Amino acid sequence: QVQLVESGGGSVEAGGSLRLSCVAYGYTYDMHAIGWLRQPPGKEREGVAAIYTSGGTTFYADSVEGRFTISQDNTKTTTTVFLQMNDLKPEDTAMYYCATGVDWGEDLNAAAYQYWGQGTQVTVSS
Repeated sequence: QVQLVESGGGSVEAGGSLRLSCVAYGYTYDMHAIGWLRQPPGKEREGVAAIYTSGGTTFYADSVEGRFTISQDNTKTTTTVFLQMNDLKPEDTAMYYCATGVDWGEDLNAAAYQYWGQGTQVTVSS
């Protein structure tokens, strides 16, 4: 069973940066991808970025393209995925989750992910 542990959230002013980390214990490549998804206050969860871990292909939501970068670091025992967030805006305020266990082509579809972490809060003030 995979376990996902996020860290790196916090409060920043608009224009600032944060780097989120997700350590995936027990991850296997048949889970295909690890994604970052977020849930803004009062809204549904939405896909932000995803990386297919076997080849490194990445996908981004239009709202974060050019500002956010997803990357990975693999060891023999763990897979870690990072989300570098630059030029943050108040509308980026949300609980951010990493998730895995998704079919090919469903990488930004929050409803398609099977396994989720507990989330880390990001708050951007204007």
